[in-house]
Formats: sequence, C-alpha cells, structure tokens
Amino acid sequence: MYRRSSPGQLSFQDFYLPFGGHLCGDNRWVKLAEFIPWDDLEDHYAEQLDAQLGTPAKPFRVALGALIIQQRLGTSDRETVEQIRENPYLQYFLGFWEYRDSPPFDASSLVHFRKRLTLDILNAINDRITQQAMAAMPAPDAESETDSSQDNDDDDDDDDTTTNQGQLLLDATCAPADINYPTDLKLLNHARELTEAIIDILYKPIRERFKRKPRTYRRIARQSYLSVAKQRRPSGKMIRKAVGQQLQCLGRNLGHIDRLMAHGASLSQLPTWLYQRLLVIAELFVQQQQMHQTRTHRIDDRIVSLSQPHLRPIVRGKAGTPVEFGAKLSVSCVDGFVFLDRLSWDAFNESGDLPQQVEAFHRRFGHYPNVVQVDRIYRTRANRDYCRDRGIRLSGPPLGRPSVKDAAHLRHQEREDAGIRNAIEGKFGQGKRRFGLDRIRTKLATTSATVIALTLLVINLERWLRHLLWCFLAWLGSVMAGIRDDFRGVGQGYCPG
Repeated sequence: MYRRSSPGQLSFQDFYLPFGGHLCGDNRWVKLAEFIPWDDLEDHYAEQLDAQLGTPAKPFRVALGALIIQQRLGTSDRETVEQIRENPYLQYFLGFWEYRDSPPFDASSLVHFRKRLTLDILNAINDRITQQAMAAMPAPDAESETDSSQDNDDDDDDDDTTTNQGQLLLDATCAPADINYPTDLKLLNHARELTEAIIDILYKPIRERFKRKPRTYRRIARQSYLSVAKQRRPSGKMIRKAVGQQLQCLGRNLGHIDRLMAHGASLSQLPTWLYQRLLVIAELFVQQQQMHQTRTHRIDDRIVSLSQPHLRPIVRGKAGTPVEFGAKLSVSCVDGFVFLDRLSWDAFNESGDLPQQVEAFHRRFGHYPNVVQVDRIYRTRANRDYCRDRGIRLSGPPLGRPSVKDAAHLRHQEREDAGIRNAIEGKFGQGKRRFGLDRIRTKLATTSATVIALTLLVINLERWLRHLLWCFLAWLGSVMAGIRDDFRGVGQGYCPG
C-alpha cells in the first residue's frame, strides 16, 4: 500500500525543535530540500505500489532522501539511520515536521528503497532534476567552435550547423564490485566448501538409510589448496594440478548430492541463499571443467563470484587494474552534469553507443550538440559519418594526411579537445573517490544498478550546490566591495546616503 504525503514544502522556520532554536536556511540539506521537486517526482515511485493492499509504505521523499543521504555521506545502512536520528537537518530533508529522537525506520528498509527505486526511475529523476538545475543556472559562454563546418570532413549547409548548440562529452568506465580478486583455484575451493556444507545438511534427515556418511576428503582437499595458495609465486604447472584436484573433489561432492536426493533428501531443507549458491556452483563446475580440459582461460558468461553470478570480467587496460569485475557504464556529460546512458554487466564496445547518446542529447535539449568530445575508440568511420550528416564536429584529427597549412591548427585543436574532455574523467574520479563508485557493496544486480544511478544523481546535486556556493561568494564579494567603496568615500569626506 502507498499513501501520498500532503503536498507542499515545509518551511525550515516552522520545523519544530524541542530543545529550542531554528534551522539555518543556508544549510546544504535545506538548500537541497528546496531544490528537489519531491511532489513532481513522486508519481514514478507511487506507480509500482498498490493504493489499497498491504501496509502503507514509506513516503517517496523518505525513500529517495535516505538513499541520497547515504550516498553523500558514504555510510552503511545502520550508520545512515543513526545519522538521520541524530541530525535535525537530515530529518527536515526527509520531510519530517519536527525533530524525533528515534529511528525513523529500520536499517533493513534501505534495501527495500533500493529495490523500489529502479534504474529507470532514477534516470528519469536525474533528467528532471538536471533540467531544472540547468534552467536555473546561467547559460555558458558561447564556444569558439560555433562554426563546426570548418572542422568537419565535408562542408555542411549553414542551416544545419546553426541549430547545433553545446558540447557533449562521452566516455565509459567500470564500477567494480566489492569482491576478492577471483582466481580459478580460489573459486573452486570456495565451491567445494559450500558443497560439503550442503552434504552435511542433506545427510542428517536420512542418516538411517546410509551405513556411513558420504566421504568428501575435505581435509586432504584443504591441504592441497593451501599448499599452493600459500606460495608466493606458484608455477603454472602447480596451479593447474591444484585446479584439477579441486575439480575432482567438487565433481564428487555434486555426485553425492545427487545420490542423497535420490534417497529422499530434499533441497527445500537448504536455506534460500545456499540453494542459490548450489545452482551457481553447478554452472561453475561445467565452465571450469571445460576450460581445464581445453587448456584455455576464457569462456562466455564466465562466473567470477558465487554470491554475485551476474558479475563479468571487464578488460579495461588501465595501469594497475587491467581487468575489473563489475558493471560497465556509458556516461555522457553536458555542462558538468552527467547522465547514465547504458549499464551492462557484460563487456561491450562503447563506440557503438555514440548515436544513441547523441539522440538522447537531442531528446533532452531539443537540438544536436555542436561538438562531441570523445577519445580514440569512438572515432570509427561509422560515427564520423553519423556526426557529419548532422553537422556535428567529432573531436580528434580527421582521416587522411592533413595539409601543411592545417597541421598546426589541427594539433592545437586536438590539445584543446583533450583538455575539455578531462571534465568527464574528473566526474569519474569524483564518483570513485568521493561517492564509492569504485567499490559497489550491494549484492543484487538491481540494487547495484540503483547505487550506480544514485551516485551520478548525487554528483549532479553536488554540481548544483557548488553553483549556489559560487553565487553566494560572488554576492558576498559585491557587498564587501560596496562597503569598501563607502569607507573610501568617508575617508575622502563623502558621507554615503
């Protein structure tokens, strides 16, 4: 069940504090509460909840506000609830009318909030908030690249180029999950230990039908694993032999489980999480056995985590972390605001997303960009043709050998484009260093996608708060300059007013 909260924004002067005083209107949480259009965004949340059945759910403002607080502070679920209980500004941000010295909800409710606020809902909320912020901010100065026809491969009509405005920055990144670096030996050892626990659970109800418990040789298998895992640099031959031994033990355990089920054991005796692990282990065994027999280290849909089977290895080629395990993101950036255009748990070539991202820019702002700033992987012939047909300049040198008179201009333009494109790299750094995008701690694919989308939403809110800060500093500077001029006038015998 869902009941809509009363419309209207509570004034921070009317927020009741039992210990006296009033909230400060310049506080960042008060500013954010006034900026976010809670009532306009509530429809996306209420559509998925029944208006008649069930216990009334928490209001949309409480759900979204709590997740924004958690993402901005970088706290756990329990710590987020404690922060809200102790801070009246956070309670005002969630829409409460007075301070309460009690937890507003249980920490487990944050899991339900992440499940209800799906990726599509958060992307719609991000678009709505970003459009409002960009409308309230002054338009950026006109770019020097207004005449994009000079840099295109072919000349375009003037009518096509004059309708294009702004710059679109595109790039892709990976949001790694919070897992240990997976190796075949480590995964097989973990799977073997789980199957041994499953055998112990399934054997107890039917122990009278067996003379003795199925033998798993767990001590020998453990010693075999440790003999290699404890070595600093084991050879490839030793690793292959240890992987083969773990495969033999895991295959024997899976056979024991099948025989126990044939004699009356039921998988319903297992906890839900352990039953899900068993399904993943069965697929892991097939994959690892195939790679071991063919002497390869690659297979489609490779499992790298038993608790998060949706994760895939993403080859990034970065220094220090050539392979990451998480979701790959295609992100666009406009005037310092970021948009999540694609999220996939499988690796993909981000150059194929350029047409969809440009069309998304056209849908959001009503016109095509003047320049699309990208790195080398996006500069395919198909993308060049697509941008040229729409009067868009694609960053980077054109195909072919440049003429002598244009070489210096193209080098200068390329350096300038590289400096502009640093903005989207800075957004990735902000998300990973400040808001935890470098380690996604949620376990489900849906909740992990929610956390990633929330991170980009919070980055945009931080962009809006910095704009308010600069406006305040500019106003304060003008006031101080006026006071200084008045004092100078008094010193010269002039009385202001």
